[in-house]
Amino acid sequence: MSAFVAIGVIAVLAGLAIVITAIRNRGGGGDPKANAMLIGGTMLAAFGLVIAGFVIVYQRSAPLALNAAVPAP
Repeated sequence: MSAFVAIGVIAVLAGLAIVITAIRNRGGGGDPKANAMLIGGTMLAAFGLVIAGFVIVYQRSAPLALNAAVPAP
């Protein structure tokens, strides 16, 4: 497992924790801090998913043989 997968998982968990905290403290919806926490937590969770997803796909894909192609006539 790559270090980037671990960073992605930590980012997802931190983002979800921020979103849950913001939802609990939101109240009537007029608190700008809770709204900012919702946006920031969602962005952090999405960033973690993207980082971990790209690393997993990159590790599982076969290497490209770009120089093995036959040139076009």
